[in-house]
Amino acid sequence: MDLRNELDELSQREKALFPANFNFDKKDLIDYVFQRCKNRPRSFADLGGVWDVDGAYTFYVLERYRPTSAVLVDTDFTDATMQKARAFPMLRTIVGNFGTASVMRSIGPVDAIFMFDVLLHQVSPDWDEILGMYSSIASCFLIYNPQFIASEKTLRLLDLGEEGYFANVPRDRSHPLYKALFEKMYEMHPQQGRIWRDIHNVWQWGITDDDLCRKMKDFGYVMQYYKNCCPYGRLSNFENHAFVFVRPS
Repeated sequence: MDLRNELDELSQREKALFPANFNFDKKDLIDYVFQRCKNRPRSFADLGGVWDVDGAYTFYVLERYRPTSAVLVDTDFTDATMQKARAFPMLRTIVGNFGTASVMRSIGPVDAIFMFDVLLHQVSPDWDEILGMYSSIASCFLIYNPQFIASEKTLRLLDLGEEGYFANVPRDRSHPLYKALFEKMYEMHPQQGRIWRDIHNVWQWGITDDDLCRKMKDFGYVMQYYKNCCPYGRLSNFENHAFVFVRPS
């Protein structure tokens, strides 16, 4: 077996240790910050980090880098996540919407904020308002987000109309959440206490790199890392991009 095949086999064995939906571009983003940044984080908050991975990125950091404190926030926690969380006394779990001021205050100051696949869902407060909120408590942002590449400006996807909307999201009209989205646009959602148009469970934004970087600059951050990670499935207007923004010390 040559060296290349040996490395490939080793890589496959390493990947088998992670959950099926674990994203290795996000792992690279984390490794960059915790290994190479001048001020390596000793605390972090993972916002919306339970869905589809059971807090896998939080647990990766806790096991690999042993920070002094961590916070995992989501509106819904799985049994698997809560069971694993008990093994880490430095971890706090917060059940709630991280877009609310009360949840942000509960988190308190941290060195780093993880926002993986969450910014495009945030409305009322909007994605840029969320960044402004958390700029008051964190010096570093790790952002991985499907970014919009078909426009020079950020778009509210629902403003494209029903046909345009479903051409730009990874769900079809038959999905339970999306089926009611246009039918009940301005009706109150029974669980979330806000209109269907403003729920965070569905895709809301096509955010451009220029607008994201401009906002972070306005909040006093500089970009230290960027990676174009690949197209987002069948969506030709989106690509997965990874960023690290740091406030200069």
